[in-house]
Amino acid sequence: MPRTIWSGAISFGLVTVPIHVQSATEDHSIHFHQYHLEDMGRIRTRKICELEGREVSTAEIGKGYEYAKDQVVAISDDELRDLPLPTAKAIEIDAFVAADDIDPIRIGEGYYLSPDGQVAAKPYKLLRQALARSSKVAIAKYAWSGRERLGMLRVRGEAIVLHAMHWPDEIRDPTELLPAPVDVSDDEIEGALALMETMSRDDLEGEEFKDTYTEAMAKIIESKREDKPLPQAPEPEKPGKVLDLMAALTESVQKAKASRGEDADIHELAKPKKQTAAKTKTAAKGQPARKSAAKKTSARKPSRSA
Repeated sequence: MPRTIWSGAISFGLVTVPIHVQSATEDHSIHFHQYHLEDMGRIRTRKICELEGREVSTAEIGKGYEYAKDQVVAISDDELRDLPLPTAKAIEIDAFVAADDIDPIRIGEGYYLSPDGQVAAKPYKLLRQALARSSKVAIAKYAWSGRERLGMLRVRGEAIVLHAMHWPDEIRDPTELLPAPVDVSDDEIEGALALMETMSRDDLEGEEFKDTYTEAMAKIIESKREDKPLPQAPEPEKPGKVLDLMAALTESVQKAKASRGEDADIHELAKPKKQTAAKTKTAAKGQPARKSAAKKTSARKPSRSA
C-alpha cells in the first residue's frame, strides 16, 4: 500500500471530508549511482558549510531564503507547517468547471485521495458522485511543502484524484517559438485527418506503449553482469526528405493500414471528399500577458517556489 504523503481534509462549502493523500503513480525506471571507475568505489555527496569548511549533519541543516546579498532569512519546518493559510490544513475547493476548459499543459502529477476512516466515507462518496454526475472537475487550493498550490479534483473509477496544476503566470507564452506563417491546403488537412483515422484506437494498452527503454537497459545490465555480449541495437530507419507533403501523407496511410492488416489504397487521398459540415471554430485559450522586467534592486522579492 502506498505511503500517505499528506493528511488533511477536502473543504467543500460547509462539508468537510477528512482524507489521506497517496501518490497515484509509480516509478519503474532504472536508477544509477555514481562510482569511481578505477576501483568502483561509491561516490557520495558531502554537505559542507561554506563558512566553516566542515561537513555538517542533517540535523544542523535548515531552510533559508537569500533576501539580499549576505542576508538570509531562516525558515523552520514548524513555520512552514503552521502557515497562516486555510489551505495549510485543507484542500479548499473554490470552483467547478468543465474538464474541457482546462488546458492540459497546466496539469501535473496525480494523487489519490482516500477517505480518512468511516466517518469520511459518506461525504467522500457524495463529492465523488456529484463530480461524476456533473461531468465537471473541482478547482482547489492547498499548501504543501511551504508553498500554496493550485489543484484539480476529478473522478477516476471509485476514487477522487487530485492533480497538481500550474498557476496561470507559470505558463510561458509560445508565440516566439512559432514558425513564420505558412499556407496549408484543404487536401493536405484531409490527408492528415485520414492518417489520424488509421492510427486511432480506443485504448493505450499493448506493445506500442511499453517502456522499451527500461527493458533494454535491464538487458544490458544482465549481459554485463554475466559477461555476455551486449544486445545489438536495431538499425533505425533513415527519414527521407519530405518533398511532397501529400505523397508523404498517402504513403503514411498506406503503411499504417498495412501494419494493421488492412487493405491500403494509395490513391484514396488523391481525391479527398468535400466537407459538408460547417467548420467548427476553436477558441484560442488566452495566454497571460508577458510581464515587463522589474527594476533591479538590492533585495529580491520571494518567488512562489521559494
